[in-house]
Amino acid sequence: MTAAASSSPDSVPASTGTITTSIPARLDRLPWSRWHWMIVIGLGTVWILDGLEVTIVGNVAGRLAEEGSGLDVSAAQVTGIAAALYVAGACSGALFFGWLTDRYGRKRLFMVTLVVYLAATAMTALSFESWWFFLFRFLTGFGIGGEYAAINSAIDELIPSLYRGRVDLIINGSYWLGAIGGALLSIVMLDTAIFPKDLGWRLSFALGVVLGLVVLLVRRHVPESPRWQFIHGRGEKAEELVSSVEREIEQEKGEPLPPPAGEITIQERKSIGFGLIARTVFGRYPRRAVLGLSLFIGQAFLYNAITFGFGTILSTFFDVPTGSTGYYFAVIAAGNFLGPLLLGKLFDTVGRRVMISSTYILSGLLLFGTAWLFDRGSLTATTMTACWCVVLFFASAGASSAYLTVSEIFPMETRAMAIAFFYALGTAAGGISGPLIFADLTASGVVADTVLAFQIGAGLMCAAGLVAVFLAVRAERRSLEDIATPLSVTGSKTSKATA
Repeated sequence: MTAAASSSPDSVPASTGTITTSIPARLDRLPWSRWHWMIVIGLGTVWILDGLEVTIVGNVAGRLAEEGSGLDVSAAQVTGIAAALYVAGACSGALFFGWLTDRYGRKRLFMVTLVVYLAATAMTALSFESWWFFLFRFLTGFGIGGEYAAINSAIDELIPSLYRGRVDLIINGSYWLGAIGGALLSIVMLDTAIFPKDLGWRLSFALGVVLGLVVLLVRRHVPESPRWQFIHGRGEKAEELVSSVEREIEQEKGEPLPPPAGEITIQERKSIGFGLIARTVFGRYPRRAVLGLSLFIGQAFLYNAITFGFGTILSTFFDVPTGSTGYYFAVIAAGNFLGPLLLGKLFDTVGRRVMISSTYILSGLLLFGTAWLFDRGSLTATTMTACWCVVLFFASAGASSAYLTVSEIFPMETRAMAIAFFYALGTAAGGISGPLIFADLTASGVVADTVLAFQIGAGLMCAAGLVAVFLAVRAERRSLEDIATPLSVTGSKTSKATA
């Protein structure tokens, strides 16, 4: 029921009324259904596009540097400057669109950000000068960064608590399905017997646009988050949506749903100010803020610094032709996807703290071992790839858990901005400086320089894992409102599911 609106101080936007609702408990008690598969497909496919995008750039770096490619750039500029600009764009886009997502809703923004991505990718394919290529790499990242904030918010708010961990990890891990596609696609597109040097790489980006248009069509059917709706004065729409989903699932399962386990009473708001968000994240939850930042810095450096330049490592130290690096990267990408796929369920059963800390620390230790073997000259292109496949099996599950963590440990009203902030700050620390540093280290052709880059990435992963040992939140199988009470709550009638 909604009460009369009331006013509040400038730092807290005026409320639109008071509402008592059981919507969070109703969403969390839903069994897995076709409706949830629609959410997964509609929202998860963008990570496939991101993986396709990043992998294509990494694998075409050598081709773009060749005479006759149509662009006057070096491989180091592609894996260094262009990669850093892509990440800088992603950080900026996450912050900008994250704020809009909390203000205007998840659905509206995950449509807008996908359109931005599609337009920028199309313009990348038309690059005729290096500055144009760099500009639209930045804008492509701008769209992708916005996707991270909008989509992770929607995923966690729509998926039942029993499945939230594994679904979030697998969706974020689907990035590597795109990476496999990008790696194999680059083999064909870089084959000069099929496409000229100045055309193949352009068609690679164009294919990303085509796939993105398909995703756009599918995503139209993904609903707005009911949790966002009832807090932002749209309680009737939230009730209508959840009721229709319940009827659909009861019809699918052939039996009535169990009763919801509790209610919350909230003060509806139109928006939340930056000041209140900052005070909440850093004032009310400082330990969680340290945790989120640590996890993002560790995984961002490892992935943005090292995987961006893997093709260059193969070419520089193992004389692998640029047209063949895709085969090796496809194997690594498969290991990355299998990590979240096979380990994801354990994050819901064994628990967040054990799994987050162990995946981070174990991947870091394995990377130290890989660096030692590489330094000794004990690795070939094949065995290096095998080592990386094992390292990233665990690292991928850990990296995906970083997004899961920051999307569930802060209050509903700050969720998109929290994801955006930690993604932007952590990725800026490891993802912008990383590619720039790593491009120089690998370009030197000195084994010790590349070993140093491996060791830095490994050290940061281990450090983040140790932080998780002490600070990780036991969020498994708990409602989002239980993990972090919404700022709008004024009272509650709860069972243990929402208390």
